[in-house]
Amino acid sequence: MYILVINAGSSSLKYQLFNIETKAVLAKGLAERIGIPGGRIKHQFAKNGNSGEKLVEQHLPGHSEAFKIISALLTDSEIGVIEKPEDITAVGHRVVHGGEKFVETQVITAEVKNAIKALIPLAPLHNPPNLVGIEAAEKSFPSAKQVAVFDTSFHHTIPERAFRYAIPEKFYTEDGIRVYGFHGTSHRYVYNEAKKYLHNDKLKAITIHLGNGSSMTAIDENGHSIDTTLGFGPLCGLIMGTRSGDIDPAIIFHMAEEMEMPLAQIKNMLYKESGMLGLAGSSDARDVGAKYKQGDKNAILCYEMYGYRIRKYIGAYMAALNGVDALIFTAGLGENDTLTRSYACKDLQGLGIELDEAANESKNHPKEPVEIQTESSRVKILVIPTNEELEIARETYELVTK
Repeated sequence: MYILVINAGSSSLKYQLFNIETKAVLAKGLAERIGIPGGRIKHQFAKNGNSGEKLVEQHLPGHSEAFKIISALLTDSEIGVIEKPEDITAVGHRVVHGGEKFVETQVITAEVKNAIKALIPLAPLHNPPNLVGIEAAEKSFPSAKQVAVFDTSFHHTIPERAFRYAIPEKFYTEDGIRVYGFHGTSHRYVYNEAKKYLHNDKLKAITIHLGNGSSMTAIDENGHSIDTTLGFGPLCGLIMGTRSGDIDPAIIFHMAEEMEMPLAQIKNMLYKESGMLGLAGSSDARDVGAKYKQGDKNAILCYEMYGYRIRKYIGAYMAALNGVDALIFTAGLGENDTLTRSYACKDLQGLGIELDEAANESKNHPKEPVEIQTESSRVKILVIPTNEELEIARETYELVTK
């Protein structure tokens, strides 16, 4: 069975085609600069034991045009990996926000599309392109079932005491202001991989997804998310590439009222000029790491603050879970930045968490789950490569074969 996984952005389209029985990726690629000059599609494929790449550079007026080219690449007589578009059984779409309505994966209907549209105010940057991707895929692959996998759905198990804010109730009941959480597909995937790796079906874990956007989730022994650092939107919690993470709301009022900064400027600052960029001059941890090694004081402070914020949430989530079996690092920094993991696990011996620095270095960039704790550590420290596309393919497969 062939399942195509789509992650549509406002001007981009990431895709992977899976043979779901073997978990093999037959083709993948990125269409970028959709709707703006300089459009191109970078397409990679695996066929008859060989792999290759093709670059298509042409104007892409919209997502539908990008899909037409992708479909042609997938079925090309020389580099194609399927014979015809109808060979694709289902298309799994990443949809960022499902609100309270969608707590599990859904076959896409007109009603589902209308609900995704209604949720646009909660995810104005993400749900619109997700919806465009769905409608374009419906035209290019009309015989395939279209399936929505929601980033927020994994967090629907968070109890009310954790998802409500201490503001008047009507803002929740009438306006939907609550913790929703994000990165759910990644948190679910690495948690399930950890369960298999550790042979523990009752695993208590803290999953730590560290990329340009970052979040942590407390997952109980039943596999339920019970708390997560990203809340109503993708701004709070951990320090991120350009986002501030947790900040005293009084600062926003002070900037608006005393410093006379427009709200749009404050919002832009918190979302796009803060985090690692604001602290160390770059949102790329590789740049910050290079400055750190040169002794740059701002880069050193950035790593100290970044790690300290993670450690605070580790302590909080250990309390919420009443103990933990494993910490799981994943995503760009979680998998590939030794310094980040080192600072995140620093001075946690009192909680039974001891990082093996040699293992942390030698097992960087893993392809499979690895352990980086000392022998005396009471808590496992794992690094597990995330694979959100495979998780979307799995959930799509499970739904269409019910």
